[in-house]
Amino acid sequence: MTEKELARYEVIENLINGKIDGTEASKQVCLSIRQTKRLKASVKKDGAKGVIHKNRGKPSNRRIDDEKMGKAKKLLKEKYADFGPSFAGEKLEELHGIKISKETLRTIMTAEKLWKPKERRQSKNRHEWRARKDNYGEMEQFDGSYHHWMEDRAGEMCLLISIDDAEGKITHARFDYNEGVKAVSSFWMEYFDKNGMPGKIYLDKFSTYKINHKNAVDNSEMMTQFERMMNQVGVELITAHSPEAKGRVERVFGTLQDRMVKEMRLAGVKTIVEANEFLKTYIPKFNKKFAVIPNKKADLHKKVSEELKVKLPQIFSIQNTRKVNNDYTVMFRNSYYQLDLYEQQTSIYKKDVVVMEEHLNGEIKIRLKNHYLKYSVLPERPKKQCEVNLAAITPRKQSGWKPPIDHPWRSSFLVNKSSNIFRKI
Repeated sequence: MTEKELARYEVIENLINGKIDGTEASKQVCLSIRQTKRLKASVKKDGAKGVIHKNRGKPSNRRIDDEKMGKAKKLLKEKYADFGPSFAGEKLEELHGIKISKETLRTIMTAEKLWKPKERRQSKNRHEWRARKDNYGEMEQFDGSYHHWMEDRAGEMCLLISIDDAEGKITHARFDYNEGVKAVSSFWMEYFDKNGMPGKIYLDKFSTYKINHKNAVDNSEMMTQFERMMNQVGVELITAHSPEAKGRVERVFGTLQDRMVKEMRLAGVKTIVEANEFLKTYIPKFNKKFAVIPNKKADLHKKVSEELKVKLPQIFSIQNTRKVNNDYTVMFRNSYYQLDLYEQQTSIYKKDVVVMEEHLNGEIKIRLKNHYLKYSVLPERPKKQCEVNLAAITPRKQSGWKPPIDHPWRSSFLVNKSSNIFRKI
């Protein structure tokens, strides 16, 4: 008997002997009067054994069958040795029909040395918790994670994901080889087409998203290609000063690196194309399990207008400025682009500044005054000429006509040779 049971037995003994009444006894044993009466009857019948629970020493009604336990242990060792207790329990129930609680699995896996409980450590740096946004689409947390997502079946890849701050669900995900401007631009082009434009994007200070040079503090006009893109479409960017500031997307990466890597192993995913196809079916299941209900039901995504859809390929292109050379060529990325001399929609002069657009489909366009110029790519560097005949490329070809000597245009001015001053008649 335990100390608690001995104390209860003494109280019930006093109740039976009439030293205390039932109300006082119920207060001392911290039970209801009805339960105290039952305990009194049990002690009268069985003596001191009456205060001991009847199931003590008997096997639990919830005890797992030995055959089922043996099968679970075998599967854990053969297939799920590197799985966590929660994830292993889900797979045992989903694929093998064996339902075991994660607490029991944790005990089994610890005993079989398949799982080592983590030590709880007090964090030295305390971060203030930030409440979620109220509405879906109000703010997206965005980041990329480099990892061996397909283990030894492929090299390191980058997973780009956006997490809605209100619901905590993955709104879009895409595998790519890096976190460069082209990969990120393709991601958000797909996001806009799928969901619309969010109000804000919360991200880190990676070089793709922010210029981190010390001079950028004093010069507010310095911005990255991605900042320019989002500024043109009207989406606000917020840069975090620490990983903990955007902890929701960081925690999702931790969960995916544990769970999704093993899911792709079970599904036999081997290439980046297969991985992106796998995301289409996996992300809805993930959101169903881990997403939360937002405080409000509004969707604050802004619809992409038809006019903006036409401009998106231009906005999400990598843009750089170049000058037109004296021979009306433009040098860009070690190639020379010869501008067409006659069929242009606007006049072009030497030293004009043009915008070179690298579109996501690989096409390069040259823009001047909101007009795209016609050009041809030269096979080699053009040779220098001593004289350049054209003063400018104009939309119309010049006729070459010159006014005669007695033309009124020529006779409208006289020159005073002594004073070298032009005088109008």
